[in-house]
Amino acid sequence: MAGNPVPWFEIYVADMARARAFYEAVFGVVLEQLPVEGMEYWSFPMEDGRYGAGGALAKMEGVTPGPGGSLVYFGCQDCAIEEGRVEAAGGKVVRPKMSIGPYGFISLLSDSEGNMIGLHSMA
Repeated sequence: MAGNPVPWFEIYVADMARARAFYEAVFGVVLEQLPVEGMEYWSFPMEDGRYGAGGALAKMEGVTPGPGGSLVYFGCQDCAIEEGRVEAAGGKVVRPKMSIGPYGFISLLSDSEGNMIGLHSMA
């Protein structure tokens, strides 16, 4: 396998307006609509050539969001900051910031659509 093992991610949602509001509020970003046939698709800000994977929120007939699937971790300077915005944005903190030893810290959250997501930081 050449390159990063995960070059792209999609988080499936039931209510795009609600999900966009959640992610934009928690991460302080503006998502950009991408023209994808048969789907409503909003991309997170990304920079080619930088560490990590780009991705998008996706709404598509026949695909539903929810817990139990893959877990996407978002990188942060301090995951406690974004974690602190979750409940006001319509989500739930499932596991508050905790140490994972020399690998930093993580938080586990439930987004506005019921998807489990993670936060990771070194501080």
